[in-house]
Amino acid sequence: MPRPDADGQRGGAPLPPYMRRRGFADQPWVRFAARASAVLFLALALLHSLGRAGWFADPASPLYNLDGRAAGLIGQRVGEVRVEGLKYHRAESVLKAIGIRAGGPMIGFDLHGARRLLENLAWVKRARLAKVYPNRLRIRIIERQPIALWQTDGEFYPIDATGVALPSLPAARFAGLPLVTGAGANRRAAALINHLEAWPALRSRLKAAARVGERRWNLYFDSGLKVMLPAGGVAAALKTLAALQVRHQVLDKAIETLDLRLPARMALRPRRPERG
Repeated sequence: MPRPDADGQRGGAPLPPYMRRRGFADQPWVRFAARASAVLFLALALLHSLGRAGWFADPASPLYNLDGRAAGLIGQRVGEVRVEGLKYHRAESVLKAIGIRAGGPMIGFDLHGARRLLENLAWVKRARLAKVYPNRLRIRIIERQPIALWQTDGEFYPIDATGVALPSLPAARFAGLPLVTGAGANRRAAALINHLEAWPALRSRLKAAARVGERRWNLYFDSGLKVMLPAGGVAAALKTLAALQVRHQVLDKAIETLDLRLPARMALRPRRPERG
């Protein structure tokens, strides 16, 4: 080990004046502080490992709530938890998912692990967590936004733009969204809805869309009209339909089916008259 030089330097780095005194490292309080720091570091590391293993959360464990009791002794409890960005869910569901609460222990709380837990929830698109000195926790959630209702296996689920089902949201709350059915309809719904946004007069009257053979759509409007779209060229077909509505009010005529699958040949089937 390099010896201090005349200026009290060790390895070229200047030492504070109080450390230049001979025998500084041999003083009892210095040795005690060093040992106490090492013991505290090892204790905190052990608490962190036990916490991640779930020992403190199991009521049957002899270590149940030990992290909370230790946190109370050294003042490391969560003073405030702020959850931001929620529109469809409550803050309690976020706190329950990561096992944290105001007044709970901060020891062993893993920010990265908590973020992973939150982003594994179907309704969470992204999550950001940060500890704010001295004892606050800030959580920012970006929820998935419902764009349609997906009917599958007799159940209805709100879905987001990527097709992820959101079972934590009640379907009845989103009854005004378009209904999509059929295999693969959840994954292709966003593209169809984006096309329809260019034609508000069509979008406002659409009741449902059925995916056929995972290739194309049948659209169902509030008048009972079924429109058969092609597998490709959806934008052009919708433009044709919008023009037909402006010129001939096809959505309001006694038409059962309008076939737009072939661009050069449009076919329609009149609605059968009701029997008196």
